Amino acid sequence: MLIRRYNAFLYKIGRTYRYNHQDTEDLMQETYVSAYMNLAKFENRSSFKTWLTRIMLNHCFQKKQKFSFQNEITTDTTPPTAPMFHQPANTEKNLVNKELGRVLENALSRIDEDYRIVFTLRTLNDLSVAETMEVLDLSESNVKVRLNRAKKMLRSEIEKMYSPEDIFEFNLVYCDGMVSRVMKALDSLRHPTPRQ
Repeated sequence: MLIRRYNAFLYKIGRTYRYNHQDTEDLMQETYVSAYMNLAKFENRSSFKTWLTRIMLNHCFQKKQKFSFQNEITTDTTPPTAPMFHQPANTEKNLVNKELGRVLENALSRIDEDYRIVFTLRTLNDLSVAETMEVLDLSESNVKVRLNRAKKMLRSEIEKMYSPEDIFEFNLVYCDGMVSRVMKALDSLRHPTPRQ
């Protein structure tokens, strides 16, 4: 139950450190095993979620220190071959959400780690300011400043990737459909169906 509850939460942390899908899963496993092995040391001074987050952050940091940055960390944002969670059918909304997710992941991977981790914990993982302060050992003002700067950096990175014309682009696929709809509407105006 605890693993299911925190899988998505820990996955976002691993990806925030720019580890690929497989490395992130390995780090998650190590985190759960470490938590289990050290459960007697958990003193309820913080929430279990905060404690687990610290363990995951420590594993991410240790892996980063142990191996070279180039060999172990990737900016690969392709979706994993086997999804971790059940994915609903690919409706238009889901496709748009996936694309937006990739855009955010790309932008997030380009900002400094100090800001990236605060953004992930506060915005993506919904930790409170107090929980983020405790996990990262930062002051309240530092957490707030880093979050605001992270948002500005993200906006700037997204603007580098997309021009205003790219946002809500009306693709050719939609264009063909619209032409057909308009032509049908015009045809019905020119040749109205007689009333019975």
